Amino acid sequence: MGYQRTNRISEEIKKIVSKMIMNELKDPRISTLTSIVEVDVTRDLRYANIFISVYGSQEEKENTLTALKNASGFIRKEIGKKLKLRYTPEPIFNIDTSIEKGIYMSNLIDKLNKKDSLDEKEDH
Repeated sequence: MGYQRTNRISEEIKKIVSKMIMNELKDPRISTLTSIVEVDVTRDLRYANIFISVYGSQEEKENTLTALKNASGFIRKEIGKKLKLRYTPEPIFNIDTSIEKGIYMSNLIDKLNKKDSLDEKEDH
């Protein structure tokens, strides 16, 4: 029961914050290629861990994270207006690196496959 509720709240926060990044937050430090990967709300609904993915350089990622952290009070207020909860979760922004890790792993696998095919050709 409680698990489903936190999942629903997480999804709603994901939608709200995504729209805010696209339409309402005008901070030039926020990269246009920023997306919300996942939102994980704690069971007591006090905190919302928001994992973002930023396509760009390390500096762009850091600037976007800083800007979102600076805007977290405004973001929390807007979440509170739209969700009508007893406690509005405190947004905590984190960079999600799973996409980069996936690309890195995929490249490693490709290199190994190429090496294996070259080794097989040399054996024959």
